Amino acid sequence: MQPMRLHRYPRITLICNGEIYNYNRLREQYHYPYETNCDVEAIIHNYENFGIADAVKRLDGVFAFCLVDGEKRKIYIARDPYGVRPLFKLQDDEKGILAICSEAKGLIGIKQKAGEELALGQFPPGHFEEWDILDSGKVKYNHTEKYFKPGMPPRFIPFVSENELSKFNVYEKTAFLLEAACKKRLMSDRRIGCLLSGGLDSSLITALVVKLAKEQKLPYKIQTFAIGMGDSPDLIAARTVADYLGTEHHEVKFDENAVREALDNVIYHLESFDITTIRASLPMYLLSKYIKENTDTTVVFSGEGADELAQGYIYFRDAPNETAAHEESIRLLSDIYLYDGLRADRTTSAFSLELRVPFLDVQLTSHYLSIEPSFRQPQNGVEKHLLRKSFAKSGLLPDSILYRHKEAFSDGVASVKKSLFTIIEEIIKERLPENNLRFPGLQPNTTESKYYRYVFEKSFPGQYNFTPYYWMPKWVQVSDPSARFIKHYAAS
Repeated sequence: MQPMRLHRYPRITLICNGEIYNYNRLREQYHYPYETNCDVEAIIHNYENFGIADAVKRLDGVFAFCLVDGEKRKIYIARDPYGVRPLFKLQDDEKGILAICSEAKGLIGIKQKAGEELALGQFPPGHFEEWDILDSGKVKYNHTEKYFKPGMPPRFIPFVSENELSKFNVYEKTAFLLEAACKKRLMSDRRIGCLLSGGLDSSLITALVVKLAKEQKLPYKIQTFAIGMGDSPDLIAARTVADYLGTEHHEVKFDENAVREALDNVIYHLESFDITTIRASLPMYLLSKYIKENTDTTVVFSGEGADELAQGYIYFRDAPNETAAHEESIRLLSDIYLYDGLRADRTTSAFSLELRVPFLDVQLTSHYLSIEPSFRQPQNGVEKHLLRKSFAKSGLLPDSILYRHKEAFSDGVASVKKSLFTIIEEIIKERLPENNLRFPGLQPNTTESKYYRYVFEKSFPGQYNFTPYYWMPKWVQVSDPSARFIKHYAAS
């Protein structure tokens, strides 16, 4: 029941979208008298006992919340470390207006009615903000504080103690922490499934979820979901993984008509005009639609965050040195909420699915980013070498999957006869108006990017701040974000 209020603290009101994985540990550690069976209740007790700054730092989970303290006449807004849960904010400091929503589409109408001078944008991950409630009923901005940056160790009591981890080498510790990240995310009263591309990241997550589900004796088989066009590489690889693990596997095949029908809807749901984000979102959107309409799975695990954390993008082979590669990982993780994180959240939530992304676990990322930088770089032309080696002797996956080359996502799902890139090009050629389109802010420089911006502006006029830059590979001379234009690209 939200907004949440407790008898013990009747002047405090909470709204939250999230999962707090350590809510039981917090109850045991601080003897919180929980009134509900809802994990987000822990936020209220943390706030009352420690204040807002320590309250957010003691949370192990994903969240976007607004807490109103009627007694102190304060409003607090906070978002999880990597922005797994979305949060938008609309404000006008002079008029004393504040509005928040999980998506911009819930606020754009208010902005258009209240005045274009209102600022609308994403609330940054790893931050909290304080506002004062005035006697007039309006609000006054107080301050914003950054409580997290990628690589920072957890401030909460970790799921796995340092004493327990001390007996492992770096590879064993990596494997153990990724499994622990999956384990805590199994917290659900709804059926769990896995998005499976057949690539390393989603396959590792799926294998660990299947292993843990058997250990916990879940009363159902884990469902896996793969998508592709005809004879796409991802469908073939995902089938190999599903057969190996014995999952209840679903293959979804889509065609040009499905792309044609979904393209504009995907841009609306994403609230972005970034090129590679839109391309990669198309198959994920269609797969989520299938899951919602044809199965009883609600919670879906996915592999987002691995490429950013483990230097999985092919261009990392061109990093000038280990320090530059480490700094690029930090940058990618800091901005993941604008690109891959946004894609994963919006395409699944468009169909009311709950996303779980273990690679963005705070304890796991803290460990991985603390490893000697040279260990984390591609080795002998193999990206994510450390991650692969951590599971080399586990038997969780066949070697053909554990050492599968990195695929460009939009290529991995495409038929060898016709790429998704070509299909999108043909659709845009039909739809893009011939008149000279002009846009403020970040400028589109290809026909494809012009079309995406054209569709975006229909729903979110003038909100070019939602996409601060086009996602592009670093250290390589390319004009397109796809990995297939990089010289090292070896996927067949």
